[in-house]
Amino acid sequence: MATPLAGLKVLEIAGLAPAPFAGKILSDFGADVVRIDRSNSVMNLDVLAQNKRSIALNLKSPAGIEALIRLCEKADVIIEPFRPGVMERLGLGPEVLLKRNPRLVYARMTGFGQQGHYAKMAGHDINYLAISGVLSTLGKHDGKPAFPINLLADFAGGGLMCALGILLALQERTRSGKGQVVDAAMVDGVSYIGSFVYNMQKAGALFQTPRGTGQLDGGAPFYDTYQTKDGKYMAVGAIEVEFYRLLIKGLGLDQEKDQLPEQMDTRSWPRMKDLFTKIFLSKTQAEWVAVFDQTDACVTPVLDYYEMPTPSPAPRLLRTPARQHTNEDRSAEVFLEVGGQSAEILKETGFSEEEIRDLVAKNAVAGAGLVKASL
Repeated sequence: MATPLAGLKVLEIAGLAPAPFAGKILSDFGADVVRIDRSNSVMNLDVLAQNKRSIALNLKSPAGIEALIRLCEKADVIIEPFRPGVMERLGLGPEVLLKRNPRLVYARMTGFGQQGHYAKMAGHDINYLAISGVLSTLGKHDGKPAFPINLLADFAGGGLMCALGILLALQERTRSGKGQVVDAAMVDGVSYIGSFVYNMQKAGALFQTPRGTGQLDGGAPFYDTYQTKDGKYMAVGAIEVEFYRLLIKGLGLDQEKDQLPEQMDTRSWPRMKDLFTKIFLSKTQAEWVAVFDQTDACVTPVLDYYEMPTPSPAPRLLRTPARQHTNEDRSAEVFLEVGGQSAEILKETGFSEEEIRDLVAKNAVAGAGLVKASL
């Protein structure tokens, strides 16, 4: 069964999590993704390397640079993860590669973008969240801003948005026949993901209270997590009136008999949260699951990664599904051998045996299966 991106050739210059995740998305949906590794690396731990291949090039060598340019001539996409100006200094900027291959989609993954006050500074997920304004909305009202590991900026605002940009550029290419540059800055991506919060704040509809005191950020008793008797947790998201009634019922409470305040009586929220906390501590997680399972109370167990199924490519396409991975597949592919497919990738691109020997002699390429220069 064909995958959606079958036949698409992607070059992914080795980098940290966001760029490899963009490559993983394309690979999961059928693209042939080749990772460009450094020739002096031995092994690269990459948990996002499923279905990718590796060629090891020396990008400090003119011959290695030219080899990559030739690879780009046959590619549809290149993903680069460096700070602004690095690819230009290597002689691999968009003006060079798009001249050699006008149909190339050149995706640039950065933290702060190609221009601007922070462009040349180093940063991580927490910094991009901070500059985007999103970090200021996360956390408890009586504490400092909280960050959800590196999921929001690195992966959602970074890798996922980069993959979307690539697909948009490829779609446009079907009309124009031309490639283009995709400027995927993580601070832009996570800011865009936060459009709902931003627009609601501007409209004065929600999020006008201090951080951690609103309906959706931990202030409401009906939208929070609660510890259970066995030290685990349940997640509660009973926002709508009818769902809230089912929550109250499941907790063994009665709105009238127990003289409970109205759901949106914000002054009573701290007291109701204390009440919910005590009740949830009276049963184990499994017992609460039995109470709320198959109801619309919006109460679910908080599972850890050892309890959940293996993550699968999303969204699901029913006619042309993505490649599926098992736990065994993932364990075997954590380590992608650097340069493990150097020879076959060069041959596929049209390099002759003599040209490959020359690249080896110039220390421009490394990896398994290469013809030794002495032959």
